Amino acid sequence: MHAPTGIQYVLTRETPSGPACAVLTEVAAGLRAYSVNGIDLIETFDESVQPPMAAGIVLVPWPNRIRDGKWTQNGVTRQLALTEPARHNAIHGLLRFAPYREVSRQSDAVTLAVTVFPQSGYPFHLETEVTYALTATGLNVTHRVRNVGAEPAPVAVGAHPYLKIGDVPTGDLVVRVDAATHVDVDDRLNPIGETPVDGTSFDLRAGALVGDLDLDDGFGGVGAVGEHSLTAPDGRKVTLWGDENMRYVQVFTPRIFPVTQGTAEPDRGLAIAIEPMTAPADAFNSGAGLHWVAPGEQWVVCWGIRHGGFELSA
Repeated sequence: MHAPTGIQYVLTRETPSGPACAVLTEVAAGLRAYSVNGIDLIETFDESVQPPMAAGIVLVPWPNRIRDGKWTQNGVTRQLALTEPARHNAIHGLLRFAPYREVSRQSDAVTLAVTVFPQSGYPFHLETEVTYALTATGLNVTHRVRNVGAEPAPVAVGAHPYLKIGDVPTGDLVVRVDAATHVDVDDRLNPIGETPVDGTSFDLRAGALVGDLDLDDGFGGVGAVGEHSLTAPDGRKVTLWGDENMRYVQVFTPRIFPVTQGTAEPDRGLAIAIEPMTAPADAFNSGAGLHWVAPGEQWVVCWGIRHGGFELSA
């Protein structure tokens, strides 16, 4: 059988917490599985299906939405394909269904690459790479975007992992989001403003029970450390971190995600995506967080997942 996500790249490494394993996909360079000592740290899905709700995919050259798929550059209006037709938006970039090619591979790391060719609504030429590398304490992800065209190119980078601690119901985990502002949106989930989270239900810096939340919300003002986490009642923690470029994050708590409990068949249930982003929704219009990559320039963005409290006893 040929997997809908193409070649599956399996990475393994021994760690102080037991064997770590990650599975990456040819299509969208997606993170399909990641576990430590048999405990899933992300929502996984079977290789026979497409990524549910964009699980694990790379978001380039923009994450989230562009209102009506339209944006203007030097007085010229660009029109992108409306890939979220129900809301009349362009969503999650141009590489969601693109096959990446292998650049290099080791037992615990892989680098995948794909070209963004000039096209309708985005007349720019990019060479992009993403490297996934297992470490003793987590999984590091490095994006490289090089402009091989003749004009500066607008670029934003994001990812779409759904975090979990596989032997604990997701609703029982405490989520902390290190963000000082909330991106306010209209009924099509496009930004209309950004307000401080202080004193509101969107202030997740001190933590909130995932089961109490109903979010598909963007946040800005990510702290200097740039860390967001899920913590189990026994103190084990999974942390998503981002470098200085990742100043935004999207938090999504669908209750119809095909979650896997142990070895059982997937069942619809609560999941939580914590999506690191260099820019918020509609950044091509607002300019917020948007990076213009000069011809010949390479932009590097890093993020990762770290686990704590999983160490094996001596």
